Amino acid sequence: MTDPTEDEDEALFQAAMTAARDAPPVVPAALMARVLGDAAAQQPRRWRLSALIGGWQGLGGLVAATCAGLWIGWSAPEGLPDPVVLMGGDAMAGSVAAFSSFGWDMEEG
Repeated sequence: MTDPTEDEDEALFQAAMTAARDAPPVVPAALMARVLGDAAAQQPRRWRLSALIGGWQGLGGLVAATCAGLWIGWSAPEGLPDPVVLMGGDAMAGSVAAFSSFGWDMEEG
Protein backbone atom coordinates (compact mmCIF):
# COMPACT_ATOMS: atom_id res chain seq x y z
CA MET A 1 0.00 0.00 0.00
CA THR A 2 1.10 3.54 -0.57
CA ASP A 3 1.95 5.88 2.20
CA PRO A 4 -0.47 8.86 2.54
CA THR A 5 2.47 11.26 2.72
CA GLU A 6 3.66 10.05 -0.70
CA ASP A 7 0.25 10.89 -2.17
CA GLU A 8 0.43 14.37 -0.61
CA ASP A 9 3.96 14.85 -1.96
CA GLU A 10 2.83 13.79 -5.42
CA ALA A 11 -0.11 16.20 -5.30
CA LEU A 12 2.18 19.06 -4.20
CA PHE A 13 4.65 18.19 -6.96
CA GLN A 14 1.92 18.13 -9.63
CA ALA A 15 0.57 21.48 -8.37
CA ALA A 16 4.03 23.04 -8.57
CA MET A 17 4.54 21.71 -12.09
CA THR A 18 1.15 23.04 -13.21
CA ALA A 19 1.94 26.47 -11.76
CA ALA A 20 5.33 26.48 -13.52
CA ARG A 21 3.73 25.59 -16.86
CA ASP A 22 1.07 28.28 -16.48
CA ALA A 23 3.58 31.09 -15.74
CA PRO A 24 6.92 30.44 -17.50
CA PRO A 25 9.82 32.66 -16.43
CA VAL A 26 10.58 35.70 -18.58
CA VAL A 27 14.09 35.83 -20.05
CA PRO A 28 15.53 39.33 -20.55
CA ALA A 29 16.05 40.24 -24.22
CA ALA A 30 19.73 41.14 -23.68
CA LEU A 31 20.46 37.72 -22.15
CA MET A 32 18.66 35.94 -24.99
CA ALA A 33 20.64 37.96 -27.57
CA ARG A 34 23.95 37.02 -25.91
CA VAL A 35 22.98 33.34 -25.71
CA LEU A 36 21.92 33.24 -29.36
CA GLY A 37 25.11 35.09 -30.37
CA ASP A 38 27.25 32.53 -28.55
CA ALA A 39 25.30 29.69 -30.14
CA ALA A 40 25.77 31.15 -33.63
CA ALA A 41 29.51 31.46 -33.01
CA GLN A 42 29.70 27.76 -32.15
CA GLN A 43 27.92 26.58 -35.31
CA PRO A 44 30.15 25.03 -37.99
CA ARG A 45 30.80 27.28 -40.94
CA ARG A 46 29.62 26.31 -44.38
CA TRP A 47 32.43 25.59 -46.76
CA ARG A 48 32.42 26.01 -50.49
CA LEU A 49 33.48 23.00 -52.51
CA SER A 50 36.55 24.77 -53.88
CA ALA A 51 37.69 25.59 -50.34
CA LEU A 52 37.33 21.93 -49.31
CA ILE A 53 39.63 20.69 -52.08
CA GLY A 54 42.33 23.33 -51.63
CA GLY A 55 41.08 26.46 -53.35
CA TRP A 56 41.64 27.24 -57.00
CA GLN A 57 44.91 25.24 -57.03
CA GLY A 58 43.15 22.07 -55.94
CA LEU A 59 40.28 22.73 -58.32
CA GLY A 60 42.74 23.21 -61.20
CA GLY A 61 44.47 19.93 -60.37
CA LEU A 62 41.14 18.13 -60.22
CA VAL A 63 40.13 19.49 -63.62
CA ALA A 64 43.50 18.53 -65.13
CA ALA A 65 43.28 14.99 -63.73
CA THR A 66 39.71 14.63 -64.99
CA CYS A 67 40.67 15.78 -68.50
CA ALA A 68 43.68 13.46 -68.57
CA GLY A 69 41.57 10.53 -67.42
CA LEU A 70 38.95 11.17 -70.07
CA TRP A 71 41.61 11.54 -72.76
CA ILE A 72 43.42 8.35 -71.78
CA GLY A 73 40.14 6.47 -71.41
CA TRP A 74 38.72 7.64 -74.73
CA SER A 75 41.80 7.16 -76.88
CA ALA A 76 43.88 4.59 -75.06
CA PRO A 77 47.48 4.14 -76.25
CA GLU A 78 48.45 0.94 -78.06
CA GLY A 79 50.31 -0.41 -75.04
CA LEU A 80 47.24 -0.47 -72.77
CA PRO A 81 44.81 -3.39 -72.93
CA ASP A 82 41.30 -2.79 -74.21
CA PRO A 83 38.97 -2.46 -71.19
CA VAL A 84 36.06 -3.96 -73.16
CA VAL A 85 38.02 -7.15 -73.76
CA LEU A 86 39.12 -7.26 -70.12
CA MET A 87 35.57 -6.92 -68.75
CA GLY A 88 33.40 -8.81 -71.20
CA GLY A 89 35.66 -10.94 -73.31
CA ASP A 90 35.97 -11.09 -77.10
CA ALA A 91 32.26 -11.65 -77.71
CA MET A 92 31.41 -8.24 -76.33
CA ALA A 93 34.30 -6.51 -78.08
CA GLY A 94 32.81 -7.18 -81.54
CA SER A 95 29.53 -5.44 -80.77
CA VAL A 96 31.21 -2.41 -79.24
CA ALA A 97 33.93 -2.05 -81.87
CA ALA A 98 31.60 -0.25 -84.28
CA PHE A 99 30.99 2.49 -81.73
CA SER A 100 34.64 2.99 -80.88
CA SER A 101 35.68 3.86 -84.44
CA PHE A 102 33.50 7.00 -84.69
CA GLY A 103 31.89 5.66 -87.86
CA TRP A 104 28.44 5.36 -86.30
CA ASP A 105 27.71 9.07 -86.49
CA MET A 106 28.54 9.27 -90.21
CA GLU A 107 26.24 6.37 -91.15
CA GLU A 108 23.01 8.24 -90.44
CA GLY A 109 20.96 9.14 -93.51
